[in-house]
Amino acid sequence: MGGCTSRPSPEPNYSNNDLYTPHGSAIPAKANNEDSSIHQLENTKKEVTEVGKKSPFFPFYSPSPAHYFFSKKSPARSPANSTPRRFFKRPFPPPSPAKHIRALLARRQGSVKPNAIPEGNESEGGGGLDKSFGFSKNFGNKYELGEEVGRGHFGYTCKAKFKKGELKGQEVAVKVIPKAKMTTAIAIEDVRREVKILRALTGHDNLVKFYDAYEDHENVYIVMELCEGGELLDRILSRGGKYTEDDAKAVLIQILKVVAFCHLQGVVHRDLKPENFLFMSKDENAQLKAIDFGLSDFVKPDERLNDIVGSAYYVAPEVLHRSYSTEADVWSIGVIAYILLCGSRPFWARTESGIFRAVLKADPGFEEQPWPTLSSEAKDFVKRLLNKDPRKRMTAAQALGHPWIKNSHDIEVPLDILIFKLMKTYMRSSALRKAALRALSKTLTVDELVHLKQQFALLEPNKNGTINLDNIKAALLKNATDAMKEARIHDFVASLNALQYRRMDFEEFCAAASSVYQREALDQWEQHVRCAYEIFEKDGNRAIVIEELASELGLGPAVPVHAVLLDWIRHTDGKLSFLGFAKLLHGVSSRSIMKNQ
Repeated sequence: MGGCTSRPSPEPNYSNNDLYTPHGSAIPAKANNEDSSIHQLENTKKEVTEVGKKSPFFPFYSPSPAHYFFSKKSPARSPANSTPRRFFKRPFPPPSPAKHIRALLARRQGSVKPNAIPEGNESEGGGGLDKSFGFSKNFGNKYELGEEVGRGHFGYTCKAKFKKGELKGQEVAVKVIPKAKMTTAIAIEDVRREVKILRALTGHDNLVKFYDAYEDHENVYIVMELCEGGELLDRILSRGGKYTEDDAKAVLIQILKVVAFCHLQGVVHRDLKPENFLFMSKDENAQLKAIDFGLSDFVKPDERLNDIVGSAYYVAPEVLHRSYSTEADVWSIGVIAYILLCGSRPFWARTESGIFRAVLKADPGFEEQPWPTLSSEAKDFVKRLLNKDPRKRMTAAQALGHPWIKNSHDIEVPLDILIFKLMKTYMRSSALRKAALRALSKTLTVDELVHLKQQFALLEPNKNGTINLDNIKAALLKNATDAMKEARIHDFVASLNALQYRRMDFEEFCAAASSVYQREALDQWEQHVRCAYEIFEKDGNRAIVIEELASELGLGPAVPVHAVLLDWIRHTDGKLSFLGFAKLLHGVSSRSIMKNQ
């Protein structure tokens, strides 16, 4: 819970790794009767810990809102106030990962069954594990521990005061994690990494301030600033489950800013949800702070993570597929945006398996109230965050430049880590693909051009309007924290070393830094790609034999190139066909071509 003082709870509502809190179930599915829906929101908030007792694996266990329909406290069931069901085609897709996730979670917590075989360097009961972190050991000399304000699976949160120095008397929040709870090497590493990330991430207004970490023989103490305004979840509930569009924007802008900052530093949060954002004070316009980095990790732009972590209703599809990066955080923001605007969750089911199937297969609904009354820009914003293909999803920086946000707020869009990933791919592409991308860049929309102009300006081009590797390094250095070093972002940028010997103008930057997959997700994609093909026909298309095309694409000898690439070349003049052009834009590899055969 970080520094939340909104309510003490008799049951776990704190998270060192917030996989272990029941809060993921705090917002019920939409009911047709609005009063009934708000009633359920309030009941769920009060009773969630009681229901949470039924499973040791919360929040991947999420109590069903049906519990309240059948309880004495709920209104009588009727078509008017029943929860709409999600229908799936039968037979179901492959088995849900819920059982596998429980097993992973059990190993992470150390609750492996006696007959289970510990994996890797896990040790049952924690015996033999090194629980020395190298933190300062004088916590009691510096702080006076006060009342407990939250308790969870791995520990509890207390208020504390500085005993001496310039900050004497100032209140802070202290996350206390008993070492007895650290029964696996994974749990120990989670604590070590959380402190490392909090130490390394500095300098953002919407990030909880970290003071220091301490330890003694029994506990680890993580000291942070105290946020007394309560959770974002509490604000949602106090508003009856819904925000106006303007109020939702004010919240989402703060969330997007801090997440874009984290992603630029090479940090993925992995557990974004309303419970992990706290307000500094009870004031209506209080600043929002991101907390709880217990599940966070360092990640390079081209790296994929594979461990399944997060909270059920907010977890991205690619996390369940065990191949994901920073885009997973953006999905979670999309879920939060959906909840803020309509008061219900976009994916819901009565069981863990059902939740995961919904996340993987179902589409969020935009037909029921209040969606028909909301702006088209708001719906487009949420849809582009909840695209199941992470390659087509907006980044946090792009979302800050979306028309729904920028048309009513003057936002300074931060540097987007995605552009470096796209530039690396472009620099390594064949001359033919670069020509195709240049043709496509000539069909960019006004909004896309505005975003790219902002990104290009952040790289501070010279008087001639060009950039090279030095510009990129200087822009990163200007925004760097120690986290960027830990994530080895500079090592990744070194892969752009071709720009050390030449310069790139804005026109080429547009070709290099625009995502084909993101553009494919927009309306009129086919029209744009056909227009681009006409430009390519005039400027870049040429006669090419299959063997040369295979060489251009870098295809290995195992690929049957004549069978695979036959449709890519026009039989009339030997030039690239429209089909070949469209596939070339996306980039190809031996693996992807063989997979599509």
